[in-house]
Amino acid sequence: MSDVRKLKWGILGAARVNERLLPAIIEASNGQLVAIASRRVGAAKATLEKYAPCHAGEVQCYDNLDSLINDPNVEAIYCPMANEEHAEWALKAMNAGKHILIEKPMATTVKDIEAIESAAIKNNVKVMEGFMYRFHPQHTRIQEIIDSGLIGDVLSARASFSFLMKPARMYRINRSMANGGGAMWDIGPYAIHSLRWCFAQNSKPAEPLFVIAHAKLNEHGADIVSSGVLDFGPDAQGRVRFGHFDVSFERSRKSEYEIIGTLGWVKCHAAWVFQEDVPVISWALEDGRCAEERFTPSNHFTLEIEHFSDCVLNNKDPLLNIEDAKQNCRAIESVLQSIASAK
Repeated sequence: MSDVRKLKWGILGAARVNERLLPAIIEASNGQLVAIASRRVGAAKATLEKYAPCHAGEVQCYDNLDSLINDPNVEAIYCPMANEEHAEWALKAMNAGKHILIEKPMATTVKDIEAIESAAIKNNVKVMEGFMYRFHPQHTRIQEIIDSGLIGDVLSARASFSFLMKPARMYRINRSMANGGGAMWDIGPYAIHSLRWCFAQNSKPAEPLFVIAHAKLNEHGADIVSSGVLDFGPDAQGRVRFGHFDVSFERSRKSEYEIIGTLGWVKCHAAWVFQEDVPVISWALEDGRCAEERFTPSNHFTLEIEHFSDCVLNNKDPLLNIEDAKQNCRAIESVLQSIASAK
């Protein structure tokens, strides 16, 4: 396996996600970490030594971001910058000829995602939004259950994502929603994304027509809690289809979604799973049949890195395309508009 072509990766920032991302790139069968950069002097080196000390002599550490972007040895970049910085640095990376995997949200405006799309076409590079959870087998299985018709026609879904905010994470709420802060831009993308996929047909996520949402804001104008309903319009029989979402920084860790159809329901008990976790989904039907399915532990970050690396190395289209990113952002923009206007 030593002669297998591996995509050479760089990480643009020493963000908290590196705790799981950095080892995932190293573990990927078709990926190789060659560089990491941070604007904080010494932070890149410290991050590498903390999460992958055995590779400290093999990875280039930079104290500025441009050096990594211009490193000819770097082929693909993971961008875990602040939400509102994603577009700026993604464009710089793509204009330097780098493929890029952008931590969700891809950007905080549809306009910025359209600019990313244009840059990807112009520079002939791959780009994908970093929803690592979609690459875990449990979600593929849930999609199979929906597509099989086991639970009937999907008419309702609920997504709840939360964690208790700790002092070390206060940077997530020190600016307004308009500037990329708050729960909706942090964990809200997971809730909206999972709901769109709950109503998916033919491997294409559904798009909401309307939204109504409410939020609790802090002194910076960042939402600590947001909750609302997405209206996906009527089905072929005229039955309403609603998706309910709830995200919070005031509650214990939760990342579940549930789909209810005309014949039964299916539930993902934890979308955020650690490498050693045994994921569980459950389903039950009107006729009394029910089941709990368990999955072999796996690292969805590694699976995501391997997928994107395969797309670059073999010129394949990513599972999560630009249109998916635009539609998710459009829904979130509508949520924020509803919160601001109470309409």
